[in-house]
Amino acid sequence: MDVKALVVAGPGEMRVETRPLAEPRPYEAVVRVVYGGICGSDLHYWREGRVGESVLRAPMVLGHEVVGVVAEPAADGSGPPAGARVAVHPSRVCGRCAHCLREEQNLCDDLRYLGSAARSPHTDGGFAERLVVPANRLVPIPDGLDLRTAALAEPASVALHGLGRVLQAGRRVEGADVLVVGAGPIGLLSAALARAEGAATVTAADLHDAPLRQALRVGATHIVRADGDAAVPPADVAIESSGSAAGLATALQALRRGGILVAVGHLPPDGVTAPLHLAVTRELTLAGSSRFHHEMPTALSMMSRYAGRFAPVITSVHGLDAAPAAFRQAADARRSSKVLLSLTPDR
Repeated sequence: MDVKALVVAGPGEMRVETRPLAEPRPYEAVVRVVYGGICGSDLHYWREGRVGESVLRAPMVLGHEVVGVVAEPAADGSGPPAGARVAVHPSRVCGRCAHCLREEQNLCDDLRYLGSAARSPHTDGGFAERLVVPANRLVPIPDGLDLRTAALAEPASVALHGLGRVLQAGRRVEGADVLVVGAGPIGLLSAALARAEGAATVTAADLHDAPLRQALRVGATHIVRADGDAAVPPADVAIESSGSAAGLATALQALRRGGILVAVGHLPPDGVTAPLHLAVTRELTLAGSSRFHHEMPTALSMMSRYAGRFAPVITSVHGLDAAPAAFRQAADARRSSKVLLSLTPDR
């Protein structure tokens, strides 16, 4: 069977190709992909041919935020049945390294991720009409949650993992004043999830007005222009999702004594300066957060309960043949949040 897929071959070289679908092994299912969310890493591969140290060396199918319907269940009987609506967990781990044995699979020594050039051969992604994937990577979507909103499952899991780092440090989101720096998709999802977890207040800070209006729709109680004159209110918990040195400084400066900062956004590899002296004088806790592992079922459950808060994160849907326009829109943070590709009909 041949399927259409969105392939990147180098900086600015993106095209729709027809490729043969791999023959599934007994433990693998075939998913008819309905929606795929465009992530910042997809944009980097498209524009620059790399994401940090992950350099594109061969054509690769993009995409790791995908949901769909099981077209062919695994022959060994594992996983969801035919017709089940599922989100695809994009990582594959070894299960043997020290991190996996400590339930830190997101840090696996041999982690593979859909649509990633981190290893050779590259791991093709899910922006295709059909996807062959291990059945144990499929997470059922709760009844009542539409597939369009469920397409946020992967980035919502990333945001939920970031909030989980607060709990790992012995702090609480419930009852806390939370600051989210950067109101892109991860920031908006962090704000929505923080409110769902009982934060007393959630402040979103960004450089643009449109994302801040979106933040109010997903549950933020306060918004502030990070480049304006208004002061950022004090916070107990800061989620830094902008991936910028300025955003890191804003988060540090806003934290109260004993506060915690979780860095979710990818900072540049060099040239970052920030007022880290505050970590000493205020006894702050700084934590990084990388991807996720077990959070997707919980993220989907929370999205199902608070669907009205999550749906506004999606700003548009484009067909596969309109992928260039979709990517251009996704790259403009002033007018878009999460942009989806429609790979097959939602029915």
